[in-house]
Amino acid sequence: MAEAPTIHVDIVSAEGEIFSGPATEVFAPASQGEVGIWPRHAPLLSLLKVGEVRVKTPDGAEHFFFVGGGALEVQPTKVTVLADTALRAKDIDEAAALAAKQRAEEALRDKAGHITQAEALAELARAAAQLKVLERLRKLRG
Repeated sequence: MAEAPTIHVDIVSAEGEIFSGPATEVFAPASQGEVGIWPRHAPLLSLLKVGEVRVKTPDGAEHFFFVGGGALEVQPTKVTVLADTALRAKDIDEAAALAAKQRAEEALRDKAGHITQAEALAELARAAAQLKVLERLRKLRG
């Protein structure tokens, strides 16, 4: 039986490399919506929204990552995710994400707060995306 074709994936942030290896599928939150990427994909450049990157490896395992925005470059044999911030799903601190979500919601209610509404909305989006990644990981493990 022939081995399934793969595409090399690198996920990096300012903190360093988060993932590097072969994949059979990649899903990312591109600026215009989620994109699915497979080996021999057409070249693509896109900004990334806050959200989840999923990588399926040749052994059938799925890996989940939170990205806080950034850029995506796709070539026929390589995918590069340059994330503003990136975390492995298993490394997300649920308590911190819940606290950040609560702070952002309070800031939105308190119009005279120290942060702008745009900053509060951005923080709320980051926290909600982290919690969504954790929820998906729990469902797969459960």
